[in-house]
Amino acid sequence: MYSLQPDNLDAIRHHWQHRPLYIPTAFADFVDPLEPDEVAGVALEEAASSRVVIQESGQWRAEPGPIEDFSRFGDQGWQLLVQAVNHFVPAAAELAYAFRFLPDWRFDDLMVSFAVPGGGVGPHIDNYDVFIIQGQGRRRWQVGDRGRHRPRPGHQTMALVEDFDAIIDVEMAPGDLLYIPPGYPHCGQTLAPSLSYSVGFRAPSQQELIGQLADHLQDQDLGNTRFVSSTEPTQPQRISLSHQQGMAKLINQLMADPDTLGPMLGTLLSQNRFELDLQPPQPPLTLSQLQHALQHGAHLQRVGGLKCLQLEGDDSSLFLDGQRWALPGSLGNAATDLARYHRLEGHRLTPLLACPKAADELLQWVNQGYWYLDDDDRD
Repeated sequence: MYSLQPDNLDAIRHHWQHRPLYIPTAFADFVDPLEPDEVAGVALEEAASSRVVIQESGQWRAEPGPIEDFSRFGDQGWQLLVQAVNHFVPAAAELAYAFRFLPDWRFDDLMVSFAVPGGGVGPHIDNYDVFIIQGQGRRRWQVGDRGRHRPRPGHQTMALVEDFDAIIDVEMAPGDLLYIPPGYPHCGQTLAPSLSYSVGFRAPSQQELIGQLADHLQDQDLGNTRFVSSTEPTQPQRISLSHQQGMAKLINQLMADPDTLGPMLGTLLSQNRFELDLQPPQPPLTLSQLQHALQHGAHLQRVGGLKCLQLEGDDSSLFLDGQRWALPGSLGNAATDLARYHRLEGHRLTPLLACPKAADELLQWVNQGYWYLDDDDRD
């Protein structure tokens, strides 16, 4: 189990979304959740997203995965990056859980990279918060200040920026942690063969919110109120200020309606950018088989990367993978357990399994691979 000390958490909360922060030995006696050859193996998974970035003479280029033969890249100047490794490797998911002092809806994925000396992706700026944990090996990280940073010539497809003056310049060892808020340029250079873990947190943009709102209104056949006015402009070519304000009011009314906004946000924020590693049981389980397994010591384990969210004020609804599951109000505690805990003992599911409708719906989620039975006794 990976954990951060309370003083480290306080420092992170103080810097969150404001300033970069370097914490040496944030994870004492850090043990890598996987080895370099396992990272390469995850990159070959059909559902995995990966790439190799090669640096040659101050220029960077990327090759999309999957890649089976790395020998052609040599032993200098390249880095393998694999997204959402927490979807495939439970030990990597455990590392991501150390950051659950932040809300689950913000969590994007845990990216793992393996790099040889000289490897890196070049100076760049991210539009999300990232925590970089150093695994085996050593890497030098430089972070610049926010400001106007010009795109790096010749790298249009990689969104790199020109070199910057560093406000943080550190050589990271196993267990060290670097936090970088959005908008700060940064660059990593590998000094010895290294594993690095990037825990990313993302918030929706205005475009994403408005787009999701439009989709939600269409799907639910909502938002059909039309604009009406009591006065018209004297010049026919004009869209009057009162008409502009009236139409804006229509939009604001939708956004202020909790029955519209809440389900829309639950649907949007429970979606995953990267494909889940769903492995439905074959053949599908019956309800009696599920109940029997839970009664005899099996646990219900959530698949890696699945977001299971609740709206404050509506404990009986769950949002997962962009879908809503409305449970009877009496099952609010069971719904909260499903959302809060990644692994559940059978007794926590007893109220839910006692409700035929809820039990059937849970069985459907299990047979789709969102949860699975785990007989491993970790307690």
